[in-house]
Amino acid sequence: MLKLVSRAYRVSASNLKSATYRPIQPSTTTTSSVLRPIPVSPPPVTKPTAVVRPVARRMTVATEVQPLYTSDKLGSDEKGEGTADNPFKTPLQAMRHWAKEPFPTIYVDSKEEGGEKYSVISQAQLKKITKVYNRELTKSKGKAEKDAEEAAKRAANLEDSKSITISEDPSLPAARQAKISGLGELRDQRVKVFGWVHRLRRQGKNLIFLVLRDGTGFLQCVLTDTQCKTYDALLLATESSVAIYGILTAVPEGKEAPGGHELKADYWELVGGSPAGGVDNLLNTESNPDVMYHNRHMWIRGENMSKVLKVRHATIKAFRDHYYDKDYVEVTPPTLVQCQVEGGSTLFKLNYFGDEAYLTQSSQLYLETCIPAVGNVYCIAQSYRAESSHTRRHLSEFTHIEGELPFITFDDLLDALEDLIVDTAQRIMSSKHGDLVRELNPNFTVPQKPFKRMDYRDAIEYCRENGIRKEDGTTFEFGDDIPEAPERKMTDMIGVPILLCRFPKAMKSFYMQPDKADPIVTESVDCLLPNVGEIIGGSMRIYDEQELAAGFKREGISPENYYWYVDQRKYGTCPHGGYGLGLERYLMWLLNSNNIRENCLYPRTAERCKP
Repeated sequence: MLKLVSRAYRVSASNLKSATYRPIQPSTTTTSSVLRPIPVSPPPVTKPTAVVRPVARRMTVATEVQPLYTSDKLGSDEKGEGTADNPFKTPLQAMRHWAKEPFPTIYVDSKEEGGEKYSVISQAQLKKITKVYNRELTKSKGKAEKDAEEAAKRAANLEDSKSITISEDPSLPAARQAKISGLGELRDQRVKVFGWVHRLRRQGKNLIFLVLRDGTGFLQCVLTDTQCKTYDALLLATESSVAIYGILTAVPEGKEAPGGHELKADYWELVGGSPAGGVDNLLNTESNPDVMYHNRHMWIRGENMSKVLKVRHATIKAFRDHYYDKDYVEVTPPTLVQCQVEGGSTLFKLNYFGDEAYLTQSSQLYLETCIPAVGNVYCIAQSYRAESSHTRRHLSEFTHIEGELPFITFDDLLDALEDLIVDTAQRIMSSKHGDLVRELNPNFTVPQKPFKRMDYRDAIEYCRENGIRKEDGTTFEFGDDIPEAPERKMTDMIGVPILLCRFPKAMKSFYMQPDKADPIVTESVDCLLPNVGEIIGGSMRIYDEQELAAGFKREGISPENYYWYVDQRKYGTCPHGGYGLGLERYLMWLLNSNNIRENCLYPRTAERCKP
């Protein structure tokens, strides 16, 4: 900087030879007056002002603009910052980022191998991309002007529309309110239908086509003339709730509409508006899964998801009807408990007024206490597993359908499971929701009894013979757990439902009855279905008090909190067995779903507990 200043003064001094200067004595004048040179003769020269300007100009150069870096190999136009460490991908994005000419120096990938990482963009390339940038800028400016013009026009139209009103014609017959599913009997009559705008299409200024949704079905509606020009009509968007009055007529031959009819409106009312763009503001078919799950409350309004919820409803009804016809009694066990069922590592713990408690893993133990009171018993309740599983078939909270049966054998239990799967599937397919299953899974067929019955030992041998290996590439041995992927591969290769039986005692819970013929295995069963794998786990229960005590000891469980469970073995014990079925996994099989999360309202997983 000193060098620049001295140069500036040398230049000034050469131009000021005629000026004579004399020292200035200290005075009370300001600093600026002290520093100002005072010539004696000739008249004052203004050149000293020029002494300062070159210095200021040179200082701006000292803080020169940083260059922008781009890299076709390593850069990103979305996440880049234009630095050497985080470059943009394209020079065009660098220009957009700077947003005005002249641009700073732009660097691109160097073409010299082993040399510098970046080199300055060539003049030819810079000129070409600058033209593209300017065309884009011109187009953007034109679009902005057009958008502003259209926005002004829309605002004027909206203001004018406030003066347009419609009212119901009192001379028309009273409209009969109905659900969309019940409109088939009301053709050629005046009806009133409430619902949400599922789809909307405007045709000119005097015609609006709507598809209305009310949860029971879909209805095509037509608004015409003044009905399309009101303030509410101009702002109408998908997901708005409306009431539409009019005559229900069959669609002309060759045309199609839901239910084969449409509602020609003579009057309509807005019940609740929706932002412009409707649900597309939050998500669409191209949204990534995280966005969809975050906006699950809107996702469930879609056609497929609403069908899944209806099939889920029909499935729960089918299970309840099955149990009712088989003389089971439904009970509602607690979900806040102080004992484990499936191992302590998967318990959700909580402070229950100073005591340690858990969210239930299963209602099985409580169901066992009910069989001396009501006989065959079942429940449909929520269960919780605090395992950090990230597979396509795991949830942290799921709907658990559980049953317990007294005075049965292991073969009786297997027969009951087959009957449960087949009977509920038949009930669903013969219900009014069977068509929804056929829409979502056209290839579904109700399985035939009996299911293939295979011992765990045979499954290990099947895997070894068919090249199904563990994750580390080794073969399965007796005592190994068969994880989801190999289990599903085996199930899909066999291609039919399997009752996989008699697992080793060391792999199973403390309450499972050992097989009398082979005490190192238990009378246990998993029901495996194609595309899913395990959907049911069950077993005969230990009914001898001493054997149960040994089971507690083996698993390191204190029997203190299980006194009520032990009492079942003291007061009239009996051979009994039961099972637990995951509703969401059953639906995966029924609907051929790829992920279990598709089959519940608001999935709870290791990654998500909202909304």
